[in-house]
Amino acid sequence: MAAAKGRLSDGAGGMDEAKDTEEGEGHANTAAPLPFQAAVEALRAARLRPQVEVEPTRAPQRLAPHAYALEAAVVDGDQDLADGRLVLLHDPDGHDAWRGTFRLVTLVRAELEPEMAADPLLPEVCWSWLTGALSARGLAFGEPSGTVTRAGSHYFGGLSERPAASQIEIRASWTPREGLGGVPDTAAHLAAWCDLLAQVAGLPPAAPGDASVVTLPQRRGPQSR
Repeated sequence: MAAAKGRLSDGAGGMDEAKDTEEGEGHANTAAPLPFQAAVEALRAARLRPQVEVEPTRAPQRLAPHAYALEAAVVDGDQDLADGRLVLLHDPDGHDAWRGTFRLVTLVRAELEPEMAADPLLPEVCWSWLTGALSARGLAFGEPSGTVTRAGSHYFGGLSERPAASQIEIRASWTPREGLGGVPDTAAHLAAWCDLLAQVAGLPPAAPGDASVVTLPQRRGPQSR
């Protein structure tokens, strides 16, 4: 699975710290506070749409006292349409910037047709996919922040036969509101994040007739895994 890497714009640092500073997959352990353990178990037990493959990955240590990470890819056969990483952070003492004890941090990316990447409305549309996915599932969240980045590559010389490539990246973080026992509904937030991945990949919405979903009319072909 192609793992997304990059620095996130939540003011807490990056997701791709050196691997020798990270612990085992997910970085969740039995010594963690009970609310964090419950939030992680909900992530592990979540049932998601079949086109999205999710698996635990190493979580960076330095963003918060406790962290758990997942990576995902939207799959069509043996090809990836989009990929991303989601990190659950927890600080039992709270965090001023989060205004809570939990934070979700993500990077999502996909290849686009260059014409679509040049659309001036694309950043606003992509950001609305994130907030819309959370709202569509009735999730309460606060302090959202992030960036939408368009990057283009043009090839020359020995690589001149390659077509120009454009990529969209959504880097974001938000504070999930806590429920009973101080535990947020992380399974629902994960499902909403998978909805975002599916939209970036150009898949139709999971619920037919959802008029709130705006899809990209043109897509670059699937990327080999």
